[in-house]
Parts: sequence; C-alpha cells; structure tokens
Amino acid sequence: RNIILSNPRKRNALSLSMLQSLKEDLLHDVKSKDLRVIVISAEGPVFCSGHDLKELASEDDVKHHSQVFEICAEVMTLIQKLPVPVIAKVNGLATAAGCQLVASCDIAVASANSQFATPGVNIGLFCSTPAVALGRSLPRKVALEMLFTGEPLSAQEALMHGLVSKVVPEDKLEEETMKISRKICESSKSVLALGKATFYRQITQDLNTAYKMTTQVMVDNLTLRDGQEGIEAFIQKRKPVWSH
Repeated sequence: RNIILSNPRKRNALSLSMLQSLKEDLLHDVKSKDLRVIVISAEGPVFCSGHDLKELASEDDVKHHSQVFEICAEVMTLIQKLPVPVIAKVNGLATAAGCQLVASCDIAVASANSQFATPGVNIGLFCSTPAVALGRSLPRKVALEMLFTGEPLSAQEALMHGLVSKVVPEDKLEEETMKISRKICESSKSVLALGKATFYRQITQDLNTAYKMTTQVMVDNLTLRDGQEGIEAFIQKRKPVWSH
C-alpha cells in the first residue's frame, strides 16, 4: 500500500489532521492477507517539514499541544508495531518530525538529493521527540550534532550513519523501492510479522535475555504452517506456497 503525504503547499507538515490521517491509513485493513508492505512517500520538494508551527504558536493551548505530540508519538511507535514492513521513500528534505518519521520506518530509501535535519534548536523548540527515533537510528555523536546545530545531513551522510538503507538517483527511486517491496512480497506474511515484532523486542534487551527470547521464537516459528512449508519446499527443491 502507498501512503502519500500530499500537502506540498504546507511542506507536508505533520499537522494534527495530517497525523490523524496517517494513523488511519497505517491501520487500514492491516490484518488483510493482501497487505504485505506499506510505502510512505510525499508530493513536492519537501518530504516532510515536521510539525505545523502555526499549531504550536500560542503558549496558552497546552491541551492542543499535548494532543499533537501524543498522536505523533503514537504514529511513530505504531509503525514499528505493524505486522508488515514500512518503507520510507524519501525524495527531498525531511526535517524535525519529518526526519523522525524516516528514522521510525523499518527501511528508508532516499534519492541522492534528499537531506535530513532536526533544526528545532534554531527556533527555540529543541527536537526532543525526534531525538528518540534519531538516537535509536544513529550513533549518539552524529545524532547530537544534528540536534545541537540543526545542520542537515546529506543523503550520502545519512546512508553512511545508518539513517537510511539505500541512496539512489532520483529517477531510480521508484524502481528501487518497488524492488525491495516485491522481494518482501515473496515471503510469508505471518513469518515476517513474527520476525519484525521479535526484532523490535530484542533490540532493547540485554544479550542473554535477547537470545533466550529469540530461541523460543525460533521454536514457535517452526510450529507455523509457513515455517514447515518453507523447510519442506527447500528440502524438496520447489517454491514454497505460503498460506500467510
């Protein structure tokens, strides 16, 4: 499924309504056997500029501000809880919560002209929530330099530090994203769902706990119909027929 941020006049800002729509789109028909991968892209030269600052301009409206940041955190964590891989397809500038969105996706493919920044410090609103995703995707010193200076990373720097998984020329962006999506679609949805959930669980655990938990998951994986089908197909030298 393709989710397209399509408010280029507002630099695809994550207004409250944009965040609510994004949440709905991410959750739509998520249990369907046919849904195998979600791609998030955007219209215009800016992938996403982050929060709509007009919504944050009045110091009185604490309730509204809380709502904006709460739903934003909900969307970012939801991406990792979904049973299918989520790919950010980035063409252009991703700043603040827009950079957080890229960091929160499972995979990110970017065009060579893309840039990534957390410039909140320059306008007196430190990017503390983007820092959660950034600090978990990038080496600490790289994340902190971005957060303290607001200076952007080029696509190549983002690749080098692990914020994105691939950088391609702009005219190859669609092709590369489709290639990854098609490869994902060749696998069993139930096996991928188990693997994704397990990956995010183990990443916060210490080594012994992680091995203990994943050892049990491997055993559970073998009890899945598609786990057995895959092994049988391999032994019989045939293509597996997934039940998902």
